[in-house]
Amino acid sequence: MKIGILGSGLMGGTLGRLWARAGHEVAFAYARTPDKLDALAQETGGTCGSVAEVVARSEVLLLSVHWRQVDDVLAEAGDLAGKVVLNCCVPLDETDTNLVLGPDTSGAEVLLARCPKARWVGCFNTSPSESLDLVFARKGQDDPPQLLVYGDDSGALESAHGLIRDIGFEPCPAGGLCTARFVEPFAMVTAVLAYDQPGGPALTYRFEKLRN
Repeated sequence: MKIGILGSGLMGGTLGRLWARAGHEVAFAYARTPDKLDALAQETGGTCGSVAEVVARSEVLLLSVHWRQVDDVLAEAGDLAGKVVLNCCVPLDETDTNLVLGPDTSGAEVLLARCPKARWVGCFNTSPSESLDLVFARKGQDDPPQLLVYGDDSGALESAHGLIRDIGFEPCPAGGLCTARFVEPFAMVTAVLAYDQPGGPALTYRFEKLRN
């Protein structure tokens, strides 16, 4: 699969590297410096370019920028009609401490309203980037960690589920895109557990339904 990474920070860079190791073609766009994009492309055997170039040649996109940069990226992206877009952005303020949307809407729903013809899926926003390499290294073991995933497009969700499994997680379907109203605050909880509690930031989770 041809995957475009829009935003090449910790999350985008790590997922791009791991998807390349899983056999996908990756292309990187939108970083602070072109040198970073060049380095990621060289490391993964992929490519890099402008946001519009990467969008045009990708089947699936990962949107992984800070919320304040979303407007800029979408303006550069052009037409996203028909594109599967995995969104891991959480609508945070400048200090990364408070949500700027909710409780009766969400970042995911705002993105859908801005680009209604894109095929949006929410995922990777409840797992710290520090967990990804470790989960990938354990891929194939019993009881993999889960990852919340939500959206309204069944085909886009199917693509997302495959890419989630390629990292080593088990997809945990969480309903339609409006579930983001609850997932985005949950992402803040996972951040507190990862970064403010002992044991390091490589946090994962599993939900289990108990039966008699």
